[in-house]
Amino acid sequence: MQFGIFGIADIAPDPHTGYTQSEHERISNVVKIAQRADELGLDVFAFGEHHNPPFVASSPSSMLAHVAALTENIILSTSVTLITTNDPVRLAEDYAFVQHLAKGRLDLMLGRGNTVPVYPWFGKNIQDGIPLALENYNLLHRLWREDVVDWEGRFRTALQGFTATPRPLDDVPPFVWHGAIRTPEIAEQAAFYGNGYFANHILAPNFHFKPLVDFYRQRFEHYGHGPAAHAIVGLGGQAYIAKKSQDAYDRFRPYFENYPMFRGSKLEDFATQTPLSVGSPQEIIDKTLTFQEGFGDYQRQLWNVDALSLPLDMVLEQVELLATEVVPVLRKEMESRRAPGTPGAPTHASLVKAKYGAAEPRQPRPNPNRGDNLSGTSPYQDSDPLVQARFPLAV
Repeated sequence: MQFGIFGIADIAPDPHTGYTQSEHERISNVVKIAQRADELGLDVFAFGEHHNPPFVASSPSSMLAHVAALTENIILSTSVTLITTNDPVRLAEDYAFVQHLAKGRLDLMLGRGNTVPVYPWFGKNIQDGIPLALENYNLLHRLWREDVVDWEGRFRTALQGFTATPRPLDDVPPFVWHGAIRTPEIAEQAAFYGNGYFANHILAPNFHFKPLVDFYRQRFEHYGHGPAAHAIVGLGGQAYIAKKSQDAYDRFRPYFENYPMFRGSKLEDFATQTPLSVGSPQEIIDKTLTFQEGFGDYQRQLWNVDALSLPLDMVLEQVELLATEVVPVLRKEMESRRAPGTPGAPTHASLVKAKYGAAEPRQPRPNPNRGDNLSGTSPYQDSDPLVQARFPLAV
């Protein structure tokens, strides 16, 4: 079971002082939070993608590459990569590159996003949101697994003789989670490929997303990847922790009830009716255990503790309480309740072992430049000689 934190680097005025972090300050603080999560032994740090104020999460690949250089053990992920508006060719190359820099400590969470204008900003039509997501991932999946790709679809120019570089580390792509809270087509695609399914278990009534998780599990089994109970599920959550329950409510209330998304909501009601977890470490533990009871055994639990304009010192305190007082108990309790044989979340090491066993992993070595900046019809020294790249001609 993996435990960690995720966020999207939102910026808002502090309700006590009115102070608003600058973009530079916010970016720098996110890095400090990731470093502290690594130092304290959390398993995952995930960073999202937005392309408008008041967020500064426009380049998750840059953030994760930088954090990779400053951390040792923590798995780096995206809390969303916009599979609809990003070019899958760019995603294939950017995240394979980060995977190398992180020495395998990388996976990816794909989603459609929830900001309407982002589609036209990137030349897309929101009416094509689901077909874009499905087609773009189908291409990304191939780009990470085939040395030479010929491809034609609806939403980008055709590819002829294309090789995405660098190849994934050890020729093993980053594990992919498909994030969705309302789209069975995305759950179906995750199940078809045997990928993970992530339900961002916030902003809705308790267990609102259980039908989609159950559907994904059923389709995972249908496609032959294993029993439904062994499907790879992740859940998002949100938490605010203090040693004493009332202190948690008193400290968090101004940030929650003054945040535009939650104005008019009462914190106690929201914490009771939704997966938002507020209180003492034991209360956070108890509520999280209800997720296991409701959704079944799952593989990844992430919390957003860095949102709603919380100042850096408060966020760092949340990370410490989570890592030292909540997660150790949850590791033990959830493991004791897991059904025998339930798999853990895939990691680079486990995926390499599954592919190669005790053999050495592939290390692609390009064929030389033939004089026109191309390596010829076979990109790598060990590429399948029967697969020949036929490049597009200049006209």
